[in-house]
Amino acid sequence: MHAFAELLDRLVYTTARNAKLKLLEDYFRAIPDPDRGWALVALTDGLPFSLPVRRTLATIMEPHADPVLYRLSRDYVGDTAETVALLWPDRYTYSPPHISEVVEAARTTSSRGFPQLLESLLNRLDIKGRFALIKLFSGALRVGVSSRLAKQALANLKGCDVSEIEELWHGIEAPYTELFHWIDGAGPRPDAGAKPVFRPVMLAHPIEDGDWAGITPAEIAAEWKWDGIRVQIAAKNGQAKIYSRAGDDISQAFPDVASAFAKTEGVLDGELLILRNGEVAPFNDLQQRLNRKAVTANMLADYPAHVRLYDLLFDGAEDLRELGFTQRRERLEAWMQRWRPSHSDLSTLVAFSDFAELERLWQGARENGIEGLMLKRKASPYLSGRPKGHWYKWKRAALTLDCVLMYAQRGSGKRSSYYSDYTFGVWKDDKLVPVGKAYSGFTDEELRKLDQWIRSHTTERFGPVRAVPPGLVFEVAFDGIQPSARHKSGVALRFPRIHRIRWDKPPGEADTLEQALRLIPA
Repeated sequence: MHAFAELLDRLVYTTARNAKLKLLEDYFRAIPDPDRGWALVALTDGLPFSLPVRRTLATIMEPHADPVLYRLSRDYVGDTAETVALLWPDRYTYSPPHISEVVEAARTTSSRGFPQLLESLLNRLDIKGRFALIKLFSGALRVGVSSRLAKQALANLKGCDVSEIEELWHGIEAPYTELFHWIDGAGPRPDAGAKPVFRPVMLAHPIEDGDWAGITPAEIAAEWKWDGIRVQIAAKNGQAKIYSRAGDDISQAFPDVASAFAKTEGVLDGELLILRNGEVAPFNDLQQRLNRKAVTANMLADYPAHVRLYDLLFDGAEDLRELGFTQRRERLEAWMQRWRPSHSDLSTLVAFSDFAELERLWQGARENGIEGLMLKRKASPYLSGRPKGHWYKWKRAALTLDCVLMYAQRGSGKRSSYYSDYTFGVWKDDKLVPVGKAYSGFTDEELRKLDQWIRSHTTERFGPVRAVPPGLVFEVAFDGIQPSARHKSGVALRFPRIHRIRWDKPPGEADTLEQALRLIPA
């Protein structure tokens, strides 16, 4: 637990991606099983139990701090774990437990016995240890490490592509002993067996002026780009799982879709939407169901989920990824005829004779509520990651960048109690550089959610401004971009506003300064 506490403490104050990777690699290399496995669970999927942590902390803190003082301190600090770690009396006998000991104790305790367990463990730890323990129990570490970054650290240790780790992930059990044995060279590659598992997705590049010269209409297939989230559905042996593009299992939030695909066999790529009477609902409607552990009957009725299928990766056990897009599309159409799952349809291929006609169709995308077009080479295999020259995304006319939140400042007037003014940046090498600031484009409900996220992820304070680690992506819309000596990045956005909060997108996949510079008019 001591090493894990030190790891979390260093991750909180480390912003560079490569530096975080080095910390993770060193930890996984040095710590034995099963502790490193349980640490990996905590960093990715969260530990397999749910306990009343916040309520219990408020109760056991009463003898040590006035309840009003505790609440005020919690509000000022913005993080429960940090507040308790600092306020808990230092009358401890320092004997930090192993993570495996903590996990076993938590799995076997009851809600009634949890306060005594938590108190006894806090008494064995110093400030860093107490902070780590509470984070471990709460299931929300919030140290700027995504699930994919942790998997990348494992891939670096093994010397393989991260896609190999991702393909194994949902087929193995915590605390991942067999995975670490394989990484260490002490055991065979784990077998996912009969479970439906995630396969790394293929991503597109924004199309640029120079790309058009390298493609012809005859070799390109076009599809509409819908305003939902990219998902993968894996179905096998009477089970179906829904995965986000990052490989997170989101099946619990969409049991209607999972149930519809449970009797099928295959791995499919598509766009998750809310569909009413054949019309795609705004993205905000989809957000009502994202990140939920359970959904009510009313929510299923009010926000009916639907998957628009793009691609077929596996037809049953047959791997189709080496086939060209046209061949996979034919197999997908046949698959749909065979299985006919509800809550789904096929993405329509957009017919066009030349790029001038395609541009006219693209120009009407905004008024039709469509994000733009996807252009895919008909001969393109399905490749993991973002390979160049295969798939292109042609977004509608508004300029947008996917930026990462860096700083937040309290607003004024009715927003004076909320962190509502956001400074965001893009990647330059492995660091973020600011490109603009926005305080509009989100609802009051989104503002409350953002404020909560910022308070619980604060790493530094500068008067009314809070710094946060890279963890939240904004799709920022703007009217133009120009050189600016005021910004460290050297560019500034004109009239930026938050177009969409990308809770689903890993910060490492946000845009780069190079991509921003390409948008500056010649």
